[in-house]
Amino acid sequence: MHVPDGFLDAPTSIATGVAAAGALGLALRKARGELDDRTAPMAGLVATFVFAAQMVNFPVGLGTSGHLLGGALAAVLVGPWTGLLAVSVVLIVQALLLADGGITALGTNITLLAIAGVVVGWFVFRGLQRVLPKRLGLVPVLAAVSALVSVPAAALVFVGLYAVGGTAPVPLDGLLAAMLGWHTLIGIGEAVITGLVVGSVVAIRPDLVYGARPVLRRRELEIRQGHRTGTEAAA
Repeated sequence: MHVPDGFLDAPTSIATGVAAAGALGLALRKARGELDDRTAPMAGLVATFVFAAQMVNFPVGLGTSGHLLGGALAAVLVGPWTGLLAVSVVLIVQALLLADGGITALGTNITLLAIAGVVVGWFVFRGLQRVLPKRLGLVPVLAAVSALVSVPAAALVFVGLYAVGGTAPVPLDGLLAAMLGWHTLIGIGEAVITGLVVGSVVAIRPDLVYGARPVLRRRELEIRQGHRTGTEAAA
Protein backbone atom coordinates (compact mmCIF):
# COMPACT_ATOMS: atom_id res chain seq x y z
CA MET A 1 0.00 0.00 0.00
CA HIS A 2 3.02 2.30 -0.18
CA VAL A 3 1.96 5.43 -2.05
CA PRO A 4 4.50 6.72 -4.61
CA ASP A 5 5.44 10.34 -5.23
CA GLY A 6 2.91 12.26 -7.30
CA PHE A 7 -0.03 9.91 -6.73
CA LEU A 8 -1.68 12.56 -4.53
CA ASP A 9 -1.53 16.30 -5.10
CA ALA A 10 0.62 18.67 -3.04
CA PRO A 11 -2.10 19.96 -0.65
CA THR A 12 -3.16 16.41 0.27
CA SER A 13 0.44 15.29 0.73
CA ILE A 14 1.17 18.31 2.92
CA ALA A 15 -1.97 17.74 4.99
CA THR A 16 -1.11 14.09 5.64
CA GLY A 17 2.47 15.11 6.42
CA VAL A 18 1.24 17.55 9.07
CA ALA A 19 -1.09 14.90 10.48
CA ALA A 20 1.73 12.36 10.59
CA ALA A 21 4.12 14.80 12.29
CA GLY A 22 1.50 15.68 14.90
CA ALA A 23 0.73 12.01 15.58
CA LEU A 24 4.41 11.15 15.94
CA GLY A 25 4.97 14.05 18.32
CA LEU A 26 2.07 12.92 20.46
CA ALA A 27 3.22 9.30 20.31
CA LEU A 28 6.70 10.27 21.51
CA ARG A 29 5.16 11.70 24.67
CA LYS A 30 2.53 9.03 25.24
CA ALA A 31 4.88 6.10 24.60
CA ARG A 32 6.72 6.87 27.83
CA GLY A 33 3.79 5.39 29.71
CA GLU A 34 4.01 2.16 27.71
CA LEU A 35 7.75 1.57 27.60
CA ASP A 36 9.47 -0.30 30.40
CA ASP A 37 12.21 -2.91 30.68
CA ARG A 38 9.92 -5.44 28.99
CA THR A 39 8.35 -3.46 26.15
CA ALA A 40 11.48 -1.54 25.09
CA PRO A 41 13.27 -4.63 23.70
CA MET A 42 9.98 -5.87 22.25
CA ALA A 43 9.55 -2.61 20.34
CA GLY A 44 12.79 -3.25 18.46
CA LEU A 45 11.77 -6.81 17.68
CA VAL A 46 8.35 -5.69 16.49
CA ALA A 47 9.87 -3.07 14.18
CA THR A 48 12.22 -5.68 12.73
CA PHE A 49 9.38 -8.13 12.14
CA VAL A 50 7.15 -5.50 10.53
CA PHE A 51 10.03 -4.39 8.32
CA ALA A 52 10.51 -7.94 7.05
CA ALA A 53 6.76 -8.54 6.65
CA GLN A 54 6.26 -5.36 4.64
CA MET A 55 8.91 -6.45 2.15
CA VAL A 56 6.44 -9.04 0.82
CA ASN A 57 4.26 -7.15 -1.67
CA PHE A 58 1.04 -8.28 -3.31
CA PRO A 59 0.00 -6.71 -6.66
CA VAL A 60 -3.35 -4.97 -6.30
CA GLY A 61 -3.63 -3.54 -9.79
CA LEU A 62 -4.39 -0.08 -11.17
CA GLY A 63 -0.88 1.10 -10.33
CA THR A 64 -0.94 0.10 -6.65
CA SER A 65 0.31 -2.77 -4.51
CA GLY A 66 -0.48 -4.14 -1.09
CA HIS A 67 1.37 -5.87 1.72
CA LEU A 68 1.08 -6.74 5.37
CA LEU A 69 0.66 -3.63 7.54
CA GLY A 70 1.58 -4.89 11.00
CA GLY A 71 -0.21 -2.05 12.79
CA ALA A 72 -2.56 -4.22 14.83
CA LEU A 73 0.28 -6.62 15.67
CA ALA A 74 2.47 -3.78 16.90
CA ALA A 75 -0.32 -2.21 18.95
CA VAL A 76 -1.21 -5.46 20.72
CA LEU A 77 2.39 -6.41 21.45
CA VAL A 78 3.86 -3.09 22.61
CA GLY A 79 0.94 -0.67 22.92
CA PRO A 80 -0.68 1.73 20.43
CA TRP A 81 1.68 4.66 20.89
CA THR A 82 4.85 2.59 20.81
CA GLY A 83 3.40 0.57 17.94
CA LEU A 84 2.74 3.74 15.97
CA LEU A 85 6.37 4.78 16.45
CA ALA A 86 7.69 1.33 15.50
CA VAL A 87 5.73 1.17 12.25
CA SER A 88 6.62 4.77 11.41
CA VAL A 89 10.34 4.08 11.86
CA VAL A 90 9.99 1.16 9.45
CA LEU A 91 8.30 3.39 6.87
CA ILE A 92 10.94 6.10 7.21
CA VAL A 93 13.77 3.59 6.72
CA GLN A 94 12.03 2.05 3.72
CA ALA A 95 11.45 5.43 2.08
CA LEU A 96 14.95 6.81 2.67
CA LEU A 97 17.05 3.69 2.11
CA LEU A 98 14.98 1.42 -0.12
CA ALA A 99 12.87 3.93 -2.08
CA ASP A 100 9.79 1.97 -1.01
CA GLY A 101 7.15 4.70 -1.00
CA GLY A 102 7.81 8.26 -2.10
CA ILE A 103 9.67 10.81 0.00
CA THR A 104 6.98 13.43 -0.56
CA ALA A 105 4.39 10.76 0.22
CA LEU A 106 6.04 9.72 3.50
CA GLY A 107 3.42 11.55 5.55
CA THR A 108 0.68 9.84 3.56
CA ASN A 109 2.19 6.41 4.10
CA ILE A 110 2.60 7.02 7.83
CA THR A 111 -1.01 8.18 7.97
CA LEU A 112 -2.22 5.06 6.19
CA LEU A 113 -0.01 2.28 7.50
CA ALA A 114 0.99 3.53 10.94
CA ILE A 115 -1.82 5.79 12.15
CA ALA A 116 -4.83 4.14 10.50
CA GLY A 117 -3.50 0.61 10.91
CA VAL A 118 -2.57 1.01 14.56
CA VAL A 119 -5.56 3.10 15.63
CA VAL A 120 -8.19 0.91 13.98
CA GLY A 121 -6.48 -2.28 15.10
CA TRP A 122 -6.14 -1.13 18.69
CA PHE A 123 -9.69 0.19 19.02
CA VAL A 124 -11.14 -3.02 17.60
CA PHE A 125 -8.95 -5.11 19.93
CA ARG A 126 -9.79 -3.10 23.06
CA GLY A 127 -13.45 -2.84 22.14
CA LEU A 128 -13.77 -6.60 21.84
CA GLN A 129 -11.69 -7.11 24.96
CA ARG A 130 -14.05 -4.94 26.99
CA VAL A 131 -17.21 -6.85 26.04
CA LEU A 132 -15.85 -10.39 25.91
CA PRO A 133 -14.62 -12.56 28.81
CA LYS A 134 -11.20 -11.60 30.15
CA ARG A 135 -9.38 -14.75 29.11
CA LEU A 136 -5.75 -15.01 28.10
CA GLY A 137 -6.59 -17.44 25.33
CA LEU A 138 -8.76 -14.83 23.63
CA VAL A 139 -5.92 -12.32 23.24
CA PRO A 140 -4.50 -13.91 20.04
CA VAL A 141 -8.00 -14.30 18.61
CA LEU A 142 -8.89 -10.67 19.25
CA ALA A 143 -5.54 -9.59 17.81
CA ALA A 144 -6.30 -11.56 14.65
CA VAL A 145 -9.74 -9.97 14.30
CA SER A 146 -8.29 -6.49 14.80
CA ALA A 147 -5.67 -7.16 12.12
CA LEU A 148 -8.36 -8.38 9.73
CA VAL A 149 -10.35 -5.16 10.17
CA SER A 150 -7.38 -2.77 10.13
CA VAL A 151 -6.12 -3.67 6.66
CA PRO A 152 -9.25 -2.87 4.58
CA ALA A 153 -9.86 0.12 6.88
CA ALA A 154 -6.48 1.56 5.92
CA ALA A 155 -7.25 0.83 2.27
CA LEU A 156 -10.52 2.72 2.63
CA VAL A 157 -8.66 5.72 4.09
CA PHE A 158 -6.36 5.65 1.06
CA VAL A 159 -9.33 5.70 -1.31
CA GLY A 160 -10.71 8.66 0.61
CA LEU A 161 -7.43 10.54 0.24
CA TYR A 162 -7.34 9.72 -3.46
CA ALA A 163 -10.89 11.01 -3.85
CA VAL A 164 -9.74 14.32 -2.35
CA GLY A 165 -6.38 14.75 -4.04
CA GLY A 166 -5.69 11.93 -6.47
CA THR A 167 -3.68 12.85 -9.58
CA ALA A 168 -3.40 9.55 -11.43
CA PRO A 169 -5.98 8.73 -14.14
CA VAL A 170 -7.56 5.92 -12.13
CA PRO A 171 -11.36 5.57 -11.86
CA LEU A 172 -12.45 5.98 -8.25
CA ASP A 173 -14.93 3.11 -8.34
CA GLY A 174 -12.35 0.78 -9.83
CA LEU A 175 -9.77 1.81 -7.25
CA LEU A 176 -12.25 1.30 -4.41
CA ALA A 177 -13.19 -2.18 -5.60
CA ALA A 178 -9.58 -3.21 -6.15
CA MET A 179 -8.26 -1.84 -2.85
CA LEU A 180 -11.04 -3.22 -0.66
CA GLY A 181 -11.20 -6.54 -2.49
CA TRP A 182 -7.49 -7.27 -2.42
CA HIS A 183 -6.88 -5.83 1.03
CA THR A 184 -9.66 -7.90 2.51
CA LEU A 185 -7.77 -10.96 1.28
CA ILE A 186 -4.51 -9.51 2.55
CA GLY A 187 -6.26 -8.83 5.86
CA ILE A 188 -7.07 -12.51 6.20
CA GLY A 189 -3.40 -13.37 5.77
CA GLU A 190 -2.41 -10.67 8.23
CA ALA A 191 -4.98 -11.96 10.71
CA VAL A 192 -3.47 -15.44 10.57
CA ILE A 193 0.06 -14.15 11.02
CA THR A 194 -0.93 -11.75 13.80
CA GLY A 195 -2.83 -14.45 15.67
CA LEU A 196 0.06 -16.89 15.41
CA VAL A 197 2.70 -14.39 16.49
CA VAL A 198 0.68 -13.02 19.42
CA GLY A 199 -0.35 -16.55 20.41
CA SER A 200 3.26 -17.70 20.45
CA VAL A 201 4.34 -14.84 22.70
CA VAL A 202 1.32 -15.26 24.99
CA ALA A 203 2.08 -18.96 25.38
CA ILE A 204 5.67 -18.29 26.47
CA ARG A 205 5.71 -14.83 28.08
CA PRO A 206 2.23 -13.31 28.37
CA ASP A 207 3.67 -10.48 30.47
CA LEU A 208 5.47 -9.21 27.34
CA VAL A 209 2.20 -8.66 25.46
CA TYR A 210 0.81 -5.19 26.14
CA GLY A 211 -2.69 -6.20 25.13
CA ALA A 212 -2.66 -9.04 27.67
CA ARG A 213 -1.97 -6.79 30.65
CA PRO A 214 -5.65 -6.12 31.53
CA VAL A 215 -6.25 -9.89 31.60
CA LEU A 216 -3.19 -10.50 33.76
CA ARG A 217 -4.17 -7.72 36.17
CA ARG A 218 -7.65 -9.19 36.50
CA ARG A 219 -6.16 -12.61 37.16
CA GLU A 220 -3.86 -11.22 39.86
CA LEU A 221 -6.83 -9.44 41.46
CA GLU A 222 -8.87 -12.66 41.51
CA ILE A 223 -5.96 -14.55 43.06
CA ARG A 224 -5.55 -11.91 45.74
CA GLN A 225 -9.26 -11.89 46.49
CA GLY A 226 -9.27 -15.68 46.66
CA HIS A 227 -6.30 -15.61 49.02
CA ARG A 228 -8.00 -13.10 51.30
CA THR A 229 -11.22 -15.15 51.36
CA GLY A 230 -9.27 -18.26 52.27
CA THR A 231 -7.41 -16.41 55.01
CA GLU A 232 -10.63 -15.04 56.48
CA ALA A 233 -12.18 -18.50 56.46
CA ALA A 234 -9.19 -19.97 58.24
CA ALA A 235 -9.37 -17.23 60.84
